[in-house]
Amino acid sequence: MIDPLPRWIRLSVALFFVLAAGCAPQSDDAVHDHAATRVLQLFNWNNYISPETIERFETQCDCRVEQDYFSDNEEMLAKLAAGATGYDLIVPTGNALDTLIRQGVLIPLDKALLPNLKNIHPAYLKTRFDPDNRYSVPYAYTLTLLGFNAHKMRELGLPTDTWAVIFEPEYLQKIKGRVTVLDSPRELMAAALLYLGYAANDQDEAHWNQAKELIIRAKPYWAAFSNTSYIREIAIGDLWVVHGYSNDLFQAALDARKTGRHFIIDYAIPKQGAVMSLDSMVLHKSGKHPDLAHEFINFMLDGRNSAELTNLIGSGNPNVAAKPFIQPELVHNNVIFPDEETLSRLEMITDLNHKQRRVLSRMWTEIKLR
Repeated sequence: MIDPLPRWIRLSVALFFVLAAGCAPQSDDAVHDHAATRVLQLFNWNNYISPETIERFETQCDCRVEQDYFSDNEEMLAKLAAGATGYDLIVPTGNALDTLIRQGVLIPLDKALLPNLKNIHPAYLKTRFDPDNRYSVPYAYTLTLLGFNAHKMRELGLPTDTWAVIFEPEYLQKIKGRVTVLDSPRELMAAALLYLGYAANDQDEAHWNQAKELIIRAKPYWAAFSNTSYIREIAIGDLWVVHGYSNDLFQAALDARKTGRHFIIDYAIPKQGAVMSLDSMVLHKSGKHPDLAHEFINFMLDGRNSAELTNLIGSGNPNVAAKPFIQPELVHNNVIFPDEETLSRLEMITDLNHKQRRVLSRMWTEIKLR
């Protein structure tokens, strides 16, 4: 059937509804019937949106949001590769976004439906993954940092501004068994490469081998490779130093304070630099409601809605309109809102080709087995 309305008219109507909070008033029966058919399928990181934000969107748009979760980008990509479909929106990190774009599984954005895109700081637009932001809208970011028990580090006279504290035996012997590193080959290799004076995205195999040997030398001093358990363990005092994500370390510091621990959990960006992971909202081709997905993106670009995530988990926020609604202590935290000098020392991890993945996989197996 031919659509009787020209596309520009349909876009104008849709834009009007987006600006008016996404929906027009309807009767109770109409709302019930409409909500039954409008379900936004969101594939997201766990605990990466406030429940209150979801409820507000559902109320304003007379719809329902259903979420599936992933714990890392590899899991998300593997699930999609195995045939998972029906997701309207996904929130991948940059290197996974690169993969999704190359696979041709994303829908280009209709920016006429995203007037709040103007709220994103230019520093987080035009990334190397999606230079024209044809497919992606920045959502939030995390940094990969050193987290530490400030009391113990002072007591032991250990530095907190260098990756050396997780790699050098002269420091590690004082904290043996009280250190964990991320169970992620890209993140751990990036930290090792930065410490050695290379870029986090260095792809020289000889440099990778140097990083591998550095990791293997330090490994006997570490308690574990961990992506999750370190949050609780450093918060209760079982760990003294961790290689971890800023969101997690924010939560650990908050938990230690709330439970009245006699120590403070702090975190820092090492002087050699660190990894920034920018997560973005993208539309998947298998989704059934791209119109609703656009409404959701524009809703999340509103400053008040965007601020709720930072207030909840301490995520970095690329939305300048969110700052007035973010807790002042978070706005002034240089890890959550890096200044220009700090930004210059942060790198986003890029995707690898098939050959490089095989090489890294082989090295990672050697690291784990030796």
